Amino acid sequence: MDNVRTRFAPSPTGYMHIGNLRTALYTYLIAKKYNGKFLLRIEDTDQERLVEGATEVIFKTLKLVGLQHDEGPDIGGPYGPYVQSERKEIYKKYAEELVARGGAYYCFCSKERIDALREEAAKNNATFKYDGHCKRLSKEEVEARLKAGEPYVIRQRIPETGTTTFHDELFGDITVENSTLDEGVLLKSDGLPTYNFANVVDDHLMKINPVVRGSEYLSSAPKYNLIYEAFGWEIPKYIHLSPIMKDAHRKLSKRDGDASFEDFYNKGYLKEAIINYVALLGWSPGDNREFFTLEELEQAFDISGLNKAPAIFDVNKLRWMNSEYIKQMDLDKFHELALPYYRSAGLPEGMDLRKVSELLKGRVEVLNEIPDMVDFLVSLPEYEADLYVHKKSKSTLESSYEYLLKAGEVLNELDDWSEEAIKNKLNSLIEELGVKNSLVFWPVRIATSGKLVTPGGAIEILYLLGKEESLSRMQAGIEKLKGALDIQ
Repeated sequence: MDNVRTRFAPSPTGYMHIGNLRTALYTYLIAKKYNGKFLLRIEDTDQERLVEGATEVIFKTLKLVGLQHDEGPDIGGPYGPYVQSERKEIYKKYAEELVARGGAYYCFCSKERIDALREEAAKNNATFKYDGHCKRLSKEEVEARLKAGEPYVIRQRIPETGTTTFHDELFGDITVENSTLDEGVLLKSDGLPTYNFANVVDDHLMKINPVVRGSEYLSSAPKYNLIYEAFGWEIPKYIHLSPIMKDAHRKLSKRDGDASFEDFYNKGYLKEAIINYVALLGWSPGDNREFFTLEELEQAFDISGLNKAPAIFDVNKLRWMNSEYIKQMDLDKFHELALPYYRSAGLPEGMDLRKVSELLKGRVEVLNEIPDMVDFLVSLPEYEADLYVHKKSKSTLESSYEYLLKAGEVLNELDDWSEEAIKNKLNSLIEELGVKNSLVFWPVRIATSGKLVTPGGAIEILYLLGKEESLSRMQAGIEKLKGALDIQ
């Protein structure tokens, strides 16, 4: 494709949901693939649905994930303004021109009349369709009513017979009967355009080609083509993206409370993993490769890999991909990301937090799991004595009591509380006792953590807790075992 100019045109009606992020990513990648331009346009003409701060979320998210636009509201460009509410006079001019060209007409119907038509359609289980009442008004009557200051909208004029065909790069040629198309409002009574008009005018004036959007707009594409044709404008290439589903029957929807990009990011999913996963929701590289940096996506992406079938959003697959990104991450980077979670968990300042990061890096799937994984290092959780009974190590309450008591005695002798010194001391005890390692390490681990599963084993836990806290917890474990064994 030549002279490629794509646009991401979100409405600032809330957070950046996953479908929106995918559209932004694909439009960005198409522009990069063909050495084109990627534009950001804010479509805020539906004033009733605007959410305060949502525009800032759009800017912040795009910057965070690295989708840098070439033109937009914040950086300008040759085809601005890039905010639709600032283009009101442009739409008015083109709406009036469309009337003059026969592609639209003034409609003076009251809200009450339109509501009555909707009610009638609902009663008959029919889809609402404007009855064309005002397109039969004479030119003189229209001029008189405009002169009298009557409120009006401008509606699209659609041929009553024949068909309209459009071509989509994924779905091919689609033909519809003109008689099935509603003559929708293009310019509202407040002077602002509807999406169906503004996007055509803006895409033409901003030289957007191809136009990339969700497949929910396939049914509207014939009406867009009729507007292009009425103006005598060239029709751009269309790429309608298949929906992202939460399961076989339901689409992902921010209205239904489905997670947004910000939700996932705040939970500790890495932006790189999210972008990688979202790229594969509806696109295939043509081989079995699953991991891509944004730069690698810029090289590999091609519209021939886009799928018509809906994509299922699998949060477990995202978790897996996120965990793989964490495993491959440099330890310094992981430690930097983990530090805020250590602070929120309340880990002591003097603890060797880098050692904690070494233990966690291969185990964490999502960063917000960290506080629960390290909470035992802050305070010993409540636990039952039966945790000391472990079939694999053949630990019993009796053996755990005996060896925990002996481990406490030898560790109390240590002045050098290093991992190496702790390991040597316990190994010497095990050799002296002539027992399996696990018979000593298991009760020490339970006494110091209160958990069956921990990042790191007994030696690492002892080292991180320090001598005083370790011996205190081990003594508490001995008392718990004494109670369970009814030892006085």
